[in-house]
Amino acid sequence: MTVDNTCATTASTTSPGAPHHTESDAEVETSKYLTFCLGVEEYGLEILSVREIIGLIDITPLPRTPEYVKGVVNLRGKIIPVIDLRAKFALPEVEHTQETCIIVVEVTAEEDGEQFDMGLLVDSVQEVLDIASNAIEPTPSFGCSIPLNYIKGIGKVKDKVVILLNIDNVMMSSDLSQIQNTQSSSAPSTQSATADTQPGSCRTDAA
Repeated sequence: MTVDNTCATTASTTSPGAPHHTESDAEVETSKYLTFCLGVEEYGLEILSVREIIGLIDITPLPRTPEYVKGVVNLRGKIIPVIDLRAKFALPEVEHTQETCIIVVEVTAEEDGEQFDMGLLVDSVQEVLDIASNAIEPTPSFGCSIPLNYIKGIGKVKDKVVILLNIDNVMMSSDLSQIQNTQSSSAPSTQSATADTQPGSCRTDAA
């Protein structure tokens, strides 16, 4: 899926009857966000961090990892850890459905800048939204069910509210290091969990 993040600009000359665009209008930036649901809440991830979306496939558990780490999958020969965002956000566990998906994202470690591919298990994927910078409110200091540093801001679009996540903060460096170390020692046991043998119904390439 090709993503175009170029903002539209107005022409330098306008007809007398055309609406007047101020300089501030032209400076408003718009970014694309992939939205998904956990229960009744809708969340958003910057599309540039999303690699692809796949249906639910076999996940090989990893020992000695936090409860929210479901395990790893073998995606076309690449081993990718999978995080259950419900468990990460301390939400109640629910049964998986046909809409349950894994969003593969790129996460950057804060300490050394190393990049990892990570799978996020979510209830369902919704749509890609264009959200203008002036439609994003700062994170409120109360009323949030997840840590405030996980939230980039609150997007207002199409008469609804979307919680925009900072995925690098959701996955802290200590989490990434622990997953990477466990993943390396357990790699031989992950060969049975391949995306090619059990393709999901909601697979979409995002790169």
